[in-house]
Amino acid sequence: MSDFEKLGIFYLGREYDIDAAKPTAVPVLYESRDLVTHAVCVGMTGSGKTGLCLGLLEEAALDGVPVIAIDPKGDLGNLLLTFPGLSAEEFRPWIDEDEAHRSSQTPEAFAVAEAGKWKAGLADWGQDGDRIARLRAAADFAIYTPGSAAGLPVSILSSFAAPPVAGQSDREQLAERASATATSVLSLAGSEAAPRSREHTLLSTLFITAWTAGQDVTFDSLIRQVQLPPMQKVGILDLESFFPQKDRFALALQLNGVIAAPGFEQWFVGEPLDPASLLRTAKGKPRVSIFSIAHLGDTERMFFVSLLLNQIVGWMRTQTGTSSLRAIVYMDEIAGFFPPVANPPSKAPLLTMLKQARAFGVGVVLATQNPVDLDYKGLSNTGTWFLGRLQTERDKARVLDGLEGAATGGLDRSEAERILSALGKRMFLLHNVHDTKPIVFQTRWTMSYLRGPMSRQQITQVSQGAKGQDVRGSDAAVAPAAASHAARTSTAVSTPGARPVVPPGIEQYFLPGAAGAEGLVYSPVALGAARITFTDTKLGIDTARDVLFRVPIGNGAVPVDWQHAEEVAGTAADLQRHPAAGAQFADLPSPATQPKNHALWQKAFAQWLTQSQRIELLRHRATKLTSTGHETEREFRARVQDALREARDADVDAMKKKFTSKREALAEKLRKAEGTVAREQQQASQQKTQTMFSVGAAAIGALLGRKVLSTGTLGRATTAARGMGRGMKEAEDVQRAGELVKSLQEQLTAFDETVREETQRIADSYDTVPELETITVAPKRGQVAVQLVALGWDPR
Repeated sequence: MSDFEKLGIFYLGREYDIDAAKPTAVPVLYESRDLVTHAVCVGMTGSGKTGLCLGLLEEAALDGVPVIAIDPKGDLGNLLLTFPGLSAEEFRPWIDEDEAHRSSQTPEAFAVAEAGKWKAGLADWGQDGDRIARLRAAADFAIYTPGSAAGLPVSILSSFAAPPVAGQSDREQLAERASATATSVLSLAGSEAAPRSREHTLLSTLFITAWTAGQDVTFDSLIRQVQLPPMQKVGILDLESFFPQKDRFALALQLNGVIAAPGFEQWFVGEPLDPASLLRTAKGKPRVSIFSIAHLGDTERMFFVSLLLNQIVGWMRTQTGTSSLRAIVYMDEIAGFFPPVANPPSKAPLLTMLKQARAFGVGVVLATQNPVDLDYKGLSNTGTWFLGRLQTERDKARVLDGLEGAATGGLDRSEAERILSALGKRMFLLHNVHDTKPIVFQTRWTMSYLRGPMSRQQITQVSQGAKGQDVRGSDAAVAPAAASHAARTSTAVSTPGARPVVPPGIEQYFLPGAAGAEGLVYSPVALGAARITFTDTKLGIDTARDVLFRVPIGNGAVPVDWQHAEEVAGTAADLQRHPAAGAQFADLPSPATQPKNHALWQKAFAQWLTQSQRIELLRHRATKLTSTGHETEREFRARVQDALREARDADVDAMKKKFTSKREALAEKLRKAEGTVAREQQQASQQKTQTMFSVGAAAIGALLGRKVLSTGTLGRATTAARGMGRGMKEAEDVQRAGELVKSLQEQLTAFDETVREETQRIADSYDTVPELETITVAPKRGQVAVQLVALGWDPR
């Protein structure tokens, strides 16, 4: 495993010695958890900003972190240009042939050169084709082109859909979303109406009224409601005084001009603008969803970006809190969408995410080459700053002002200014509030082929494979509904007529139908609505379902048999009190006109629900998590993977804590033992020298011709003998100390191997697709609450 292939780590490049003007061998490893405090990347054209940000997104995909990326310039499609083989054949379709011509090369030769350049560049940074293959396998990459069929189509209808029940209860959030949506729609229509204008107030009120009632809004229904609003007062003024009908009609014409424009129908086809499905596949695999908006005009860009950001905010607030990085929202060029003074529709949701997304594990990364047109006060919550080469002194001063506000006193401005002035291409100053000091680094080579902005034709070409993957059209949902409707209307009925008269005390409700449609006929049914609660304290299950059933009413011995009931989409809140204008009614069977029968049907309905209704939930044993009744498999898998990611991070932290102190202690022992060896060697050397002198003195005395040994000569011989003994002892001490050093070195090597194996074990234990089991839960006694059993009318 390379030094940079670590869990929860993004390999961004290597540190750069700005004074020596050369890179070092120290890799820049950015902890993914730091990104929950968001990041901003600023650099002029040619600074390497795009390469840095694409490299960061590559690392996120490798680490299993999903990404939603907004691409105003068309560069991010390069993330799909990854070639594991690094061959000229892979590069050939994507090279810039004009550039090949300028370099006096054939396209084929230029492709060979580009392939060699990329292979060598990756090798210089410790990367290869195998890492590219892992990147491609780690996530699904897709390019969406709103309002165009060049890439994957995306429908904006879900942006007008009613928020989840939890979101409806947050009045402030609902008002913010309604206000931003109204501003976006008016901007798209070419209206200069500002917030709190009557146009803006009316549209915001219409959105809030519909969403509070759990009703979705479409462009068609919005135009109709502008002409015929469902309220008589706005504030304390009556509707006509606040906004006369003639003026409302003019606004309706403006809005109608939007949907009547050629090609606008493309905005309503394709996948829904649902952040959950944009971040993960139905099987829970991470996605990198790129929204290319370079083909759109300024008003259309603002319209779409604000809708997408509001959808992300709504999804974000339905997630549980986490300290790990759950997802990244990246915008390649923020200028114009986050200005310092103006308040475009995109600014409010961006500010909300910068303030609140950290609690939900969502990291926001904003990039720009225009540092002046940026709200640095809004970026005060940003923890990471990537600052590249800037064009003017004004740009440097503006960026440093913003960085000082985010650094809260921890910035040496003069040093930062000196570094910024010395930066070259692909060199950045990294200021991270989680680190002790800023660093300068050079970005690594991207695995993606940076061929520059992609044309619509190239987006279509690269998206061909993606279009066949999990495209969520509506046909699959329409088919069963149409079949069900055909089955209900196949029963022969007598000639329809006027609405029957029923005795007092019999409640009547109307199922939603095509209001005002010619030939609409209502058939009588028994309607039953209830709330069913499912609980299991052992498994931690506590969920409820609102259900609505219909069953035909006959004239036989058992007029209503709930065993043949059919569930209806929606709840009791979706039922209407009044029929559609101009509708006709089938004959009403006699049993339906007797109030006592309705009481019997209600009792039978409750019994049938208790016996028949079950809920199937998903459970993950390892994390002891169980899905909720309203949670899809994708959403549950995402929650499980979030929990596993948190557990993985905890295991890594525990492993670091467990082994760091032990290794330091072992290294300290080795250091002391090596010191002992040096000391013993020195002592042995000194003793050897002394012994040699003693032996030499004795020998010289003996050679001077004396015939008998003097006392001095004998003493020197004795001293020499004792010295030789001590020398042998010192040599043995050196040998023993050396053996201890060798033993400690072997222990340290074995310890490092244990750490490596433990790290790999942690990685392997979490690098699996979570296995889920299905459990079935039945309602307990008293957990079926019947809301109504009434006479219903079913349109056909």
